[in-house]
Amino acid sequence: MQVDCHWTEVFKETVSETMLNQEVTSPALMSAGPSTPRSVPLAIRSKRGSKGEFRPSSMPSIPNPFPELCSPSHSSVRAGSLVGDHIPSDEDMHVVRVYDEDTHSRSVLVSSGTTARDVCRILVQAAHCVDLKSWALIEQHPSLGLERCLEDHEVLLQVQSSWPKDGDTKLLFRKNYAKYEFFRKPAQYFPENMISDSTDVKTGMNSSQLVQSMLKCGSCPEIQGYLHVREAGKKSWKKLYYILRRSGLYCSTKGSSKEPRHLQCICDLEDLSVYTVCNSRKLYGSPKMHTFCIKPRGQRFCSQDLKLLCAENEECKTCWVTSFRLFKYGKQLHCNFLLAQTSPALEIPPRKDGKVRTHGEQSLVAMDFSGKSGGRVILNPREAQSAEQEEAYSWRKREALRYSLPNSGQGSRPSAVHQTQAWFHGGVSRTEAQRLLEEQGQVDGIFLMSQHAQCFVLSLCHKLKTKHYLIIPCEESGRLYYTMDDGVTLFIDLLQLVEFHQINKGILPVCLKYPCVRIAL
Repeated sequence: MQVDCHWTEVFKETVSETMLNQEVTSPALMSAGPSTPRSVPLAIRSKRGSKGEFRPSSMPSIPNPFPELCSPSHSSVRAGSLVGDHIPSDEDMHVVRVYDEDTHSRSVLVSSGTTARDVCRILVQAAHCVDLKSWALIEQHPSLGLERCLEDHEVLLQVQSSWPKDGDTKLLFRKNYAKYEFFRKPAQYFPENMISDSTDVKTGMNSSQLVQSMLKCGSCPEIQGYLHVREAGKKSWKKLYYILRRSGLYCSTKGSSKEPRHLQCICDLEDLSVYTVCNSRKLYGSPKMHTFCIKPRGQRFCSQDLKLLCAENEECKTCWVTSFRLFKYGKQLHCNFLLAQTSPALEIPPRKDGKVRTHGEQSLVAMDFSGKSGGRVILNPREAQSAEQEEAYSWRKREALRYSLPNSGQGSRPSAVHQTQAWFHGGVSRTEAQRLLEEQGQVDGIFLMSQHAQCFVLSLCHKLKTKHYLIIPCEESGRLYYTMDDGVTLFIDLLQLVEFHQINKGILPVCLKYPCVRIAL
């Protein structure tokens, strides 16, 4: 078929955010006559999803480009059937606000299935934190003094659905070194006197080995002991004997008897949440500070409806709270612990000198922290070697500067290098330092340093107790030093003191291991 007139192409470009549409028209085809209907191509508009992916708009989802051949009423293809159902819509996305310890906050866009681990990963990347293993989300009710650490597998929107609408409940993002510490040191978290005598003990296995074996299987031994309890709606406290089993929490109505006729079931562990209570003496008049609370998920948050339990010491309280978690989640906690330990391995480029890297060197990777956006991994071998040489030169220059600066007599000024460290918290009080260490988990080796009038104080946790060590400046041979042992060991500055005790215990009961850090979101 021949066409006498020449073809004329008219291109109309419509540039949107995500797509470039082109339309081609011909005057010869358009002049064929009004009796013959022609299909007109419809532009498919698109929009960007909330997470950056492209997805078609909802009106229309897939337009029909040939209306004269297949009308919507007789179409064999359902409109929108070609659109993937797995793509979340805007209605499935929610904004969650997370706070830090300095009342700053950050909004996070989450879906209906986002877990606490996913939110922690997002915040770690946004705040340029060093590691991911020990960060956690804390559910806090300030007016009631309640807080608990969310488990990594808990869905965030399901947790928030139980909050009161007019309450002051919020989410905190902070360190929690004790989240899975009981897997590493079970003997410290499960004292022998709290393990029930009715627990089946295998032949040739002591209590510590039994606990270790049960933890690997996601189980927990039966726990027993006395607790001070305040019933709901009452202000008085009384001391009763409690037994915690997989089937629930039981109270003995006759002393410490564990006979079935003397045991009364208090609650089931399936829909139960355990909270630690802050400032319980002032808020609830508890006999001790080691108070925790058990609350059914459907129960409202009211001070009169809370069932408060108070242990004799911090060791007993930690054992009870840990046992509640294990009995409720079981194997899931051990899976969370294993998942938290795994991290993607980074390949280190081989050396140019041909030397084989040792096992310790294989775990190291070259990093660049000079930028404002946080650290980055150096993948270029030449850049990594250059950064290594520059860092070694900077270290030698800093050490030479330490010894060359005049530091004698009245004109001397102490080094301020400690003020840039994450473990230095300025002039916080003794009580505030202890509170910070308790909030981030009283594991062995967590520490911070504070400054006072004429000295510094090192606060360190060991065996669930906080100890404070005085750091006194002293002068020797015209130089200013710092010491913790009456001048037996001298340090040029506080950074050298911390670096030394991270490798050697010295007079401390344990090496400095975990810095108590605070970040700004």
